[in-house]
This record gives sequence, structure tokens and C-alpha cells, in this order.
Amino acid sequence: MGKSTSIRAAIIGAGPRGTSVLERLLAHAATLSGSVAVHLDVIDPHPAGPGHVWQPAQSRLYLMNTQSFYPTVIPEDPRLPAPLAGATFDQWRARQRTDPSPSLTPEELEELAVLESRDFPSRALYGRYLRCTVEELLGRLPDGVTVAFHETAAESVHRTGDAFDVGLGSGGSLTVDSVVLALGHIPSRLNLEQRELQASAGQLGLRYLPPAVPADVDWSAIPAGEPVLVRGMGLNFFDAMGQLTEGRGGKFTDAGAGLEYQSSGQEPLIIAASRRGTPYRAKAALDGYYPSSVTLRYLTEAALERFAAAGILPGFDHDLWPLLHRDTLWAYYSTLVRSQPGAVPDVPAFLAALDEAMRPHAHSSTNWEDAVESVLAVHVGPRHRLDLLGLASPLAGRSFPSRADLDAAVVDYLLDDARRSALGEQDPVKMAIGALHRGRAVLKTAVADGGITDESWVAGLRGWFESFVEGLASGPPALRAEQLAALARAGVVSFVGPDPRFSVDRRARRFTAVSPWVGGQPVTATTMVEALAPANRVAANDSPLLQQLLDDGLVRPRLMMTAEGAPVEATGLDVRPHPYRPVAANGSVTDGLYVLGLQLSATQWGTAIAAEAVQPGGPVYASGQRTLRDADEIAQAILGA
Repeated sequence: MGKSTSIRAAIIGAGPRGTSVLERLLAHAATLSGSVAVHLDVIDPHPAGPGHVWQPAQSRLYLMNTQSFYPTVIPEDPRLPAPLAGATFDQWRARQRTDPSPSLTPEELEELAVLESRDFPSRALYGRYLRCTVEELLGRLPDGVTVAFHETAAESVHRTGDAFDVGLGSGGSLTVDSVVLALGHIPSRLNLEQRELQASAGQLGLRYLPPAVPADVDWSAIPAGEPVLVRGMGLNFFDAMGQLTEGRGGKFTDAGAGLEYQSSGQEPLIIAASRRGTPYRAKAALDGYYPSSVTLRYLTEAALERFAAAGILPGFDHDLWPLLHRDTLWAYYSTLVRSQPGAVPDVPAFLAALDEAMRPHAHSSTNWEDAVESVLAVHVGPRHRLDLLGLASPLAGRSFPSRADLDAAVVDYLLDDARRSALGEQDPVKMAIGALHRGRAVLKTAVADGGITDESWVAGLRGWFESFVEGLASGPPALRAEQLAALARAGVVSFVGPDPRFSVDRRARRFTAVSPWVGGQPVTATTMVEALAPANRVAANDSPLLQQLLDDGLVRPRLMMTAEGAPVEATGLDVRPHPYRPVAANGSVTDGLYVLGLQLSATQWGTAIAAEAVQPGGPVYASGQRTLRDADEIAQAILGA
């Protein structure tokens, strides 16, 4: 759309991504010449900035999964129009320490007083940052720009000629030139097993809490002193754990021999279950988001350029993972020889041989992994070898006579993992994970916009690697692992074991769970909590707006082809870049309709969730602020800038 004397756009969704679109629209509007009136309608039932997930009034026990220095909604790219207001979260945090906003509550001031750059802030405080950012932007509106906020749901979007009619849940509609779908987390329908569990609970008088945003859950409904079966041991699990322990008056103390838990007597007995049988590994203590001692040698921008120059569309398992696998091994063994003198007798000879074994040789038919194994057999004893895939499944290959034996093993794992996290760059395992973490940033750029084959996206990237790397590199602060170990020692938490099976004992009127690797009777409870985020699948959505767009054919899910040639429905919308516009059911692209964020999950991988602030002295990956550049492209298209 070219410039006109009047431009009106609607942003549906007022969380972080909607806020980024608003910020970019204002930045671009400030550069427009001539007499141009711009009106922006921001639509969300929740206050603008925090949106649904980051509400400032939620429990301060809910922590972010990243440290203060990481997140931002303000771009730091000098190639983009300069922001009119706002800062990164860490800059905002530091400013509030010396010049606090009058809107800050006593609880927020108390948290800010002790929160440092490397600490993990509460989600509530991040929500306050988002709200303050919106307020700052509204105080700097360019001439000719007006913004209206509609605290209601957008329930429909219809194309009418060259415009769109946006139906509002509060009644009436808005007529606009452009619409941005920044929907964020949308409600999802339960899968078949979850629907059966929910139906059985209704019939038998049991409590079943389906997947939900943790702050939306009524944790007080779970009775004290009774078993509660919690499925999932990812990040939502730690939210549930905090609400059911510290949230009920319990306290953690440290007398020098590790954390201990003092019960309030109001806790339930938490029985935790997941496919691995253990939670995600905890984050290492680092000065930055990536370990400074780890440098990628194989999965590099130059390697990606070589694929492009050769006309190769890489496959994940065949082309990209072997490079990252090498980087991970090198990070582990180079850290091992640095941090544990004596682990390898002849360090120079070992590193030279390892480097030679891992270097790609076009003239050689030798399997590089076999060559590496030969080098390790000569130089590294079994105790110091890396079992990379085993890191994500620490209980694999083990069985336990009883759940007490299992609980003891999980506590040992948690304490060992927390110890390794405290060692930071001196721990070989955490540096191997650090290489995966760095590699993930490169992969995000490599695989976006059709950068790998469909079949390797389905079978490799999303088929096995995503869950593998999430379990290693997306874990909680190490404090959470120590707290979970303390709760297990105090008898407040116990575990089910790997590969659990869930069912309902209708005669006993109880949920049951059992692991094939743990002896004893199945665990039972009258309450079950799904500690899982709602599924991010557009085809399984429970959003009236998204369902209307699908039903009317304005958008469609993306289809991908498997290696067998079978089409499978991907998680996100089918879109055309750039900027991202949804593909209609008939294959056309509707001008003026844009998508940003989680519904791009079939085109982007891992970049639609948060933006990474630039860290002084740290690496700057193109994927770090990808979502902010996407917002900038949308703003340019809307304003014709």
C-alpha cells in the first residue's frame, strides 16, 4: 500500500509482539513526510504491553526463563528507524533502580532493589516493563498519529473491498486498511486422551486441570495433604511446584549443606511424571546468554554460505546436525582438558587427532563418527566420555525396584546438574550444551523460510532435535533444580519414572500412572494437573477469531511433505514472506493482512517467541532480533515507508 492522507490499521493482540508492531509503526510514522494521518486500533481483552501472559498482578513466584540481560521489545539495529521511546528490559531495570516510575508497586520496587543483570526476573516485573514501554511510547506519539485501545476480543476479520471489518466481542466493528495478527498464545482444543481424562473426571468426581497458562490456574482448588499427579516436567512444572509449596507458606533454607525445605503443612503430595522421568537440565551460571569459551567451528555462517553456493538445500539430519554435533563434541572435550588436568594424558596429541577426525574430507569415505571414536579410544577413558544423546535421558537404560529408589536417583541427578551449573564454563557437560545453544541460534536463521527440506523439518528438526535441545538448553535456573531436590528429600515431591502411562481406575475413582521401569504399585490420585503449555497448533485452536479465518478461507495451515511423500499439517499458518502474509485456502495472498509471532511456527523455528537484547562483547546472531525485524517489515508495508 502506498502513502495516503489517511491510514488506519488494527493490531490484534497487545502482548510483546503487538507492542513491537506498535513501536515500529510509531518509529516509521515519525519519518513520514507530508500530511499523513495514521490511526492505530490495538485490540486485546488484556491491558496493552503485558497482554495475557505477562500480567503484572500475577504471582512473583513465576520466574522468566531468561536473565534480565536477555529480553527486549525495542530493536537495536541501526539500519532501522530509531525508536521513539523504550529500552531493553535490563536498561529499564537499571533506570528504575535510580529513577523509579511512579506506577511501580511496593512489591515491584522490592524486587528491583535486589535484581541484578544476571538474575531471573519475575514474569510480573517483565509485564510491568512492557506496560511502561507502552506508556512511554504513548507519550511520544508523532504528529498526526492517534492510538485507540479496545480491551475486548477481536472475534472476526472480514474482507470488504479494499478494507477489513474487525468484529469486536464488545459489539460493533472497526473498518481498517490493514490488520496485524499478533495473537500470541491462543486457546487450544484438548487432544483425544486429554478429552477422555477430562470426561472421566467429570463422571467420577475427580479434578482434572488441562493445559493452561499457569497464572490462569486456580491452584487453591488442589487440596492439601492429598496426592496430585502432575504430568510434564518442563517449565510449567516448576510454576506448579512453586505455587503448591512456597505459594502455600513453605520455605527453603540453606544452612550451608544445601537447601532444605520447611513445610507449612498446606502442601499436597506432588507426584511428577514425564517421558524422560526427569525435568529439563538447569541453565549454567554464565556472564552472558552464551558461554564465552565456546566458539562454533563447524556450524558457521560460512558453512551455510557453502551450501547456498553449491545450490544445496540442506537436510537437517544429513547436513546440519553433523556440523553441530562436531561443535558439541569439540566444546565438551576442549573444556574437559582445560578444566580437568590429567583427564587426558597427552592433550596436544589428543586435540590434534580430534580436530583431524572431525574435519570434513570430501575425498574420504570414512565415517567421521567412527574416526572420532577411534581417537577417543586411544586418548580418553570411559569415565570421561560424552554420551550426548544420553544427556537428555539420564534414566535411560535403568530400572528401579521401587519408587523410593527412583526418587533417590532423581535427587542425585538434580544435585549433580545443579553442581555442574554452578561450575559454569568449567564444566564440560554444560559447555557441550552451550555449543548446542549457540548452534540453535545459527539454525534458527538456517532453517527459516524454507531453508531446509520439508521432510527434514518434519522428521529431524521438529521430529527429534527440538525436544532434545529444549530439554538441555531451555531449562530453569539452577535454583529450581536445588529446590526440587529439597522437596523430594522432604517427601513433598516424588516421581513416577520414565515412559509413564496414564489411565483412570473407574472402580477406585482415581487417576493412575505407572512406569514400566519402576517396580511397585501404580501411583494414584484424585487430582491430575497437565503441567504443559496449550498446544501451539493453528488447526487445533479454540480461538473464535482464528477459526473464523480458517472457515472463511482467509488463512490455512501449512502442509509439509514427509520423506514418503505424504502431506502433514504443520503447526503454523501458511505464509508468504516478506512481510509475512497468510496464504488463503485458494492459494492467494490477501494484501493488508499480516502475521507475527507464534503462528509463524511452520516457517520460523524458535524465533517467534522473544527477542534477544544485544549484549556488549557477546555474539550477535541474526535470529536474536528476528521478530523485531519482522515487526519492522510489517510497519513499512502498512505505512508505505
